[in-house]
Amino acid sequence: MKRLLSFAAAAFLAAPALAQVETPPAAGEARVNQLIVYGDDSCPPSNDEEIIVCARLPEEERFRIPRGMRDRPNDPASRSWTDRAIELSYLGRSGIGSCSPVGAGGFTGCHAELVRRAEAERRAGGISWGRLIDEARRDRMRRIDREAEEIERAQSQDD
Repeated sequence: MKRLLSFAAAAFLAAPALAQVETPPAAGEARVNQLIVYGDDSCPPSNDEEIIVCARLPEEERFRIPRGMRDRPNDPASRSWTDRAIELSYLGRSGIGSCSPVGAGGFTGCHAELVRRAEAERRAGGISWGRLIDEARRDRMRRIDREAEEIERAQSQDD
């Protein structure tokens, strides 16, 4: 019992670190750091090397289990008939396009299954990190453009 409590305490203390997701930078781009902030907490400012994108959740959500993990999404009662029928159509399939170790080419459907699952998760809701990152990049480019225009204006006045 004591071991279980120490594990639970360690998991609770690590929760803020788990809320941070980092995206590796592409060549020539600033690093993107994705944070979830709660209530009136401030979002750290971005700088030249790093774009910080914050998603704001209400203060009541700070110490709660994330919304996607609260419900029982795999509970048959929470699924539509369409989803159930689609899933039943994949039962017992083998061969090409099935994502199965059985039959020639069974692996070929695995990518399609991965895409279907990702789309279902996206439709289920949550934070749209892609949209938030795009907005932060646009804001950063506007700031860089304004600074460049100010430098050009200052240089043209010096001439």
